[in-house]
Amino acid sequence: MKAIAFFIDELRESFFMAMGAIAAHKLRSALTLLGVLVGVFSIIVVMTAMRAMQAQIDSEINQLGASTFKVQTWPDISFEGPEGWQKYARRKRFKYEAGLELQKRATLPLAIGLESDLTGANVRSDYNKGVPNVWMMGETPGSFSAQNWTIGDGRAFNDSDMDGGRSVCVLGNTIATNLFPFGSAVGQRISVNSVSYMVVGVLESKGSMAGGREDNFIIIPLPTGLSRYVSKEYEDLTILVQARNADAYNDTVDQVRGILRLLRKVQPGVEDDFEIISNDSLMEQMDSITHNVRVGISMVSSIALVAAGIGIMNIMLVSVTERTREIGIRRAIGAKKRNIMTQFIMEAIMLCEVGGAIGVALGVAGGDLAAHFMKLPQVLPVDWIVIGLVICSIVGIVFGAYPAFKAANLDHIESLRYE
Repeated sequence: MKAIAFFIDELRESFFMAMGAIAAHKLRSALTLLGVLVGVFSIIVVMTAMRAMQAQIDSEINQLGASTFKVQTWPDISFEGPEGWQKYARRKRFKYEAGLELQKRATLPLAIGLESDLTGANVRSDYNKGVPNVWMMGETPGSFSAQNWTIGDGRAFNDSDMDGGRSVCVLGNTIATNLFPFGSAVGQRISVNSVSYMVVGVLESKGSMAGGREDNFIIIPLPTGLSRYVSKEYEDLTILVQARNADAYNDTVDQVRGILRLLRKVQPGVEDDFEIISNDSLMEQMDSITHNVRVGISMVSSIALVAAGIGIMNIMLVSVTERTREIGIRRAIGAKKRNIMTQFIMEAIMLCEVGGAIGVALGVAGGDLAAHFMKLPQVLPVDWIVIGLVICSIVGIVFGAYPAFKAANLDHIESLRYE
């Protein structure tokens, strides 16, 4: 216990001596720790912004629900270049009739929804002169369950809405509040691009995503949307499939894949000509992308940290030379080589840690500022903050070791004679 207490006292003394030495040469210390600051800042600012972006993407992906997957012609994310996009462009599009056939044949899914993005719209009501840039989507009844949409007022679509091609709609919570600020929207009529629709339901609020349309959209029956806004040659639907539970998920995927391969006449042994996208697959893709970016940023930042470490070594060697007489006095009154080494290594570490702490603070602030402008949630990447400070300590130890060794091995008699 005495040895531990002695070691702690020695570290405390070395810490205060190191801080005193840094404070005594403010300009030199500031220029020395600037390199560490830049290296740590570049890591933290990028990691903070990426963590905010990933948190938002994960939140959006999870809107589907744990047991839901999508089937579509195009992948959500692709880095295959022009050849890959040409392959996707040659694929057969998903038509409404194919979606209906899948609904008839598939027995395992709890719900199958068909959807298509339609158009941007200018919307009016008797209580509001107009709300521009409202997105309109065509959906079927199964989409509500698959999309985790909850009806807050009124009802969702039913089969008669599909068969009759009726001019009815369901509103996102934000657009409903804007159009009808003083009462319920259900049963009211709105004008969408000069076409009248009856509001039959309003969704519960789910907040705003990065695209800004989570609650600011209109849903109309898919057949109505296709007939009014989509040319047959450009029709390309997304199929939403909800499994009954987690245990039936894989079997549901296999059944849907088999039916679609049969409907699209894909030969045995040939890869699918469609994409099956789940929460897990999207998250794996995002993790892969962000991993590569993190590695790249870390490699670039490590160059700055190595350069900063070389600068610290240079300054510490100068400091050893300047303080030769001080070292000789300390040795003469009983300081051991270990004490001298601890003092100078602690000084190098504190130079790095002060620069690292400032770099972390500026990096988190910069990353969250970027997230604010991109309308992303602000985050605090605690793991990367810890990693950044640990790296600073390692840089201080590695590049402060030689100057400390040189200081500890100075001849104390010659050091006392040094002027």
